[in-house]
Amino acid sequence: MKKRLLVVGSINLDLVVATQRIPLVGETVFGSSFRTFPGGKGANQAFAAARLGTLVSMIGKLGSDDFGVQLRANLADSGVDTSAIDVVSTSSGVALIATDGNGDNAIVVVAGANAHLTPHDLDEHLDLIRSSSIMLTQLEIPLETVEHLGAIAQRESIPLVLDPAPARQLPESLLSCVEWLTPNETETNSLLGLQPQELSQAALHEAASAFLQRGCRNVLLKLGKRGCYLALSDGRRKLLPAYAVSAIDTTAAGDAFNGAFASALLQGKDPISSASWASAVAAISVTRHGAQPSMPTAEEVHHFLG
Repeated sequence: MKKRLLVVGSINLDLVVATQRIPLVGETVFGSSFRTFPGGKGANQAFAAARLGTLVSMIGKLGSDDFGVQLRANLADSGVDTSAIDVVSTSSGVALIATDGNGDNAIVVVAGANAHLTPHDLDEHLDLIRSSSIMLTQLEIPLETVEHLGAIAQRESIPLVLDPAPARQLPESLLSCVEWLTPNETETNSLLGLQPQELSQAALHEAASAFLQRGCRNVLLKLGKRGCYLALSDGRRKLLPAYAVSAIDTTAAGDAFNGAFASALLQGKDPISSASWASAVAAISVTRHGAQPSMPTAEEVHHFLG
């Protein structure tokens, strides 16, 4: 029987403006285009995994608006099981995204229905949770819900992958329930109370060790075009370089990575091979516009690696 990945997280509609330069505070700049894309970290990661052929279910919340209908249909069309995505009488989540000529972005998220995903909702879908082999979550839903998911994961012995984005301080009671913590460099600095900086390899080792000491069993630091750094519970440390591509839009690259990484672990790949595979998926995604539309299929990844 095929193993199931369960994603618990946010579902948004991305409103994306392309401009040559992201504006400074108080500044107005001209944009070159405006487009809408399905998004939300949870939905992006579920979509990425489903595009790779993984059996994926999602727990989340949508608003009672046209956006909600559109977002559910998009997930279902990708192969994500949406039966545990409930509707509440409010607006669906949205993200306002500006992308510049270098492929960088600035994002403002309005939670909408995502803020209504509660611990009670997880209890309502406990059978689905128990049928899952790996769970993947993020921080665009209430922290108390993420903490409750961690407690369930620990109780039911289900590996939990936590993408701590957007970054916020996390209790050790949650971190001790996490099988894989996967922050990017900005989130790593924020979680550890460091100034924004590019971390040297020695600093990466120290940062990963700090997370392990706080209770996480394994750590994977996503470093964008520098690759990723793994610190495993068995003591292994590995810096994997990224694949060289010409980026045009980095939106959801981290989500592509996480969805692919969890999918590879689900297939029984070892962590380093899983991270290498996920790096390829993320590399392909940054060569395309949008969040979910940028996610490759498994066939495309094999062709890219070949």
